[in-house]
Amino acid sequence: MQTSLFDNTENAFKLKSDSELERAYFLFKMISKEPLVRIGTAATRFALNANLPVEGLIRSTVFDHFCGGVNEEDCMTSVDKLYSANVCSVLDYSVEGKEEEASFDECMNKVIGLVEFADEKDAMPIVVFKPTGVGRFAIWQKLTEGTALTSEEQVEWERIKERMHAICKIAKERDVEVLIDGEESWMQDAADDMVAELMATYNKEKPIVYNTLQCYRHDRLEYLKKLHLEARARDFKIGMKIVRGAYMEKENKRAKEKGYPTPICKDKRATDENFNATMRYIFENLDDISLFLGTHNEDSSLLAVKLMGEMGIAKDDNRVWFGQLYGMSDHISFNLSLEGYNVAKYLPFGPVKDVMPYLIRRAEENTSVAGQTNRELELIKAERKRRKL
Repeated sequence: MQTSLFDNTENAFKLKSDSELERAYFLFKMISKEPLVRIGTAATRFALNANLPVEGLIRSTVFDHFCGGVNEEDCMTSVDKLYSANVCSVLDYSVEGKEEEASFDECMNKVIGLVEFADEKDAMPIVVFKPTGVGRFAIWQKLTEGTALTSEEQVEWERIKERMHAICKIAKERDVEVLIDGEESWMQDAADDMVAELMATYNKEKPIVYNTLQCYRHDRLEYLKKLHLEARARDFKIGMKIVRGAYMEKENKRAKEKGYPTPICKDKRATDENFNATMRYIFENLDDISLFLGTHNEDSSLLAVKLMGEMGIAKDDNRVWFGQLYGMSDHISFNLSLEGYNVAKYLPFGPVKDVMPYLIRRAEENTSVAGQTNRELELIKAERKRRKL
């Protein structure tokens, strides 16, 4: 496909100073070498666990490139900077792997605070959280597997539901959209059922609550069509973020170990076709389903632009948003926003040590996605050359 829409590096990197551009070049150069990523992530984990004084180094390199800050206020410089280029921000409290009730309450309060924060800022129309941010993975897994909960777990489950309702209720009151991230397949059915209930409660007039479809799973379009029938029968709107997916290696490994067929598409091409077919289905049913298109893929982004043009969907129609991660694919984000499309950057934040699992996953993902890091490097190189000239 023709990619001229995304070739404008001057616009793509206009918010980056020369030193920030050099830092990006250095980071992607490092990430492009798998052995370096393995050694670097192991060394970082060790240094943080041993309480070595490395936070300043992490902060000035990988953290500041991929994260907005250590708290909401810290993110505001980045939020305002992005909005000056008509790119909105989705603040993402990216603390992962916590298992205590106090952490789940903290996450709920953090997201509710973000909803209230977003309500007063045009630059932040959307918030996001993960199901496991508000409840233990094991509970979601047991429910997905159809295993009975103990009486203590049942009490825990009721609290999880209360947290999710508390977030979505205030989001509805403040008219702020909530994206609920997708996770591993062996806990996702319970999350899907819960989010469908939230949609039935809070999405009567328009989508407030959005679920996430990871399109590297070959069953996701079929699931969306079933949910669409349910939404029509129960008279609610669907909000859906679609992504390719973040847990492929883990999914395939577990399927092999446990001896069940992998839920993942057979190859990259099948995943791309599934993603594009799901996107097309949503565009064809935009009166019922709103779309947050979470992709770093140029072809899918161009296809979306083409379909919107063919179907007469306005570039700034609030039912369609394009989203990319902060620090990645700026050539897609800023060139789409320049054309007048709705664009948002996922802006992760949190204490440096707590956000490291997220950052390590990002580095590993970039290394494993063929061509992605090279594409970033080529664009940065082109912009460095343009600036020198």
